[in-house]
Amino acid sequence: MRKPAAPEPAQPAQPAQPAEPTGSGAVDAGPVEDGARRARRRPAARTVPVPLLVPALVGLAFLLLPLVALLVRAPWRTLPEQLTSPEVWQALRLSLVCATSATALSLVVGVPLAWLLARTEFPGRGFLRALVTLPLVLPPVVGGVALLLAFGRNGVVGQWLDAWFGITLPFTMTGVILAETFVAMPFLVISVEGTLRAADPRFEEAAATLGASRFTAFRRVTLPLIAPGIAAGAVLAWARALGEFGATITFAGNFPGRTQTMPLAVYLALQNDPAAAIALSLVLLAVSIAVLAGLRDRWMRAS
Repeated sequence: MRKPAAPEPAQPAQPAQPAEPTGSGAVDAGPVEDGARRARRRPAARTVPVPLLVPALVGLAFLLLPLVALLVRAPWRTLPEQLTSPEVWQALRLSLVCATSATALSLVVGVPLAWLLARTEFPGRGFLRALVTLPLVLPPVVGGVALLLAFGRNGVVGQWLDAWFGITLPFTMTGVILAETFVAMPFLVISVEGTLRAADPRFEEAAATLGASRFTAFRRVTLPLIAPGIAAGAVLAWARALGEFGATITFAGNFPGRTQTMPLAVYLALQNDPAAAIALSLVLLAVSIAVLAGLRDRWMRAS
């Protein structure tokens, strides 16, 4: 007969693990650890090295000193009289009208161009983008010469405009608008293209699945999304058009009351009436400061 197996010895009881504290007395280490982690990421305050501080201050003084000199030498007592003179008023009015018209023209053709560069794939897109941004680095006088060769009376397109329709663009107000559009539209295209690339294209795809055409999706979905980028680009284009000089004087000339904008009036007044030149320069300075102040919130959000 088989002997019954001996019973196994009982295992000693394991000590109970202490339960984690709960309730109001519990200490949550999560926020503490997150705070310590953020503190480690945050760079500690350090003193600026002298080899970096000195050139930085020199650069700052170099940029600010001409502006300070303009404010110090401004004829503040006669400034209202200078700004209300007929010549200055003509230049101001012409500059505002031409800059606004150039911005409107840039919006009409620049926003679709930015959408083409941001939302479509085709051979040579990078080369086309380089051509679009070329006026940013092209000397303005060269741009004016190119406009003359294209739209002048004997230009590639201008000769046909003159022969078929009797339209002459150089040395007219329309020529001023074209010159300002040529140099200002790349600012709008770059701003809108960057906004389009940052926008989520799935909203447009969702609109397409609901039966909207691509143009309807662009008009009803994309445009509201990129409206801040369009506004910022339009302001930059307007400010650039307002301060254009080289292309304007080369393509449209400098005729008072017809093609003489504020930068051209500053150049002409500097030779005959320096006080008027300073007054016009102050106006351009005020516009530039207003543009920077208007775009500051957008830049801060982007950073």
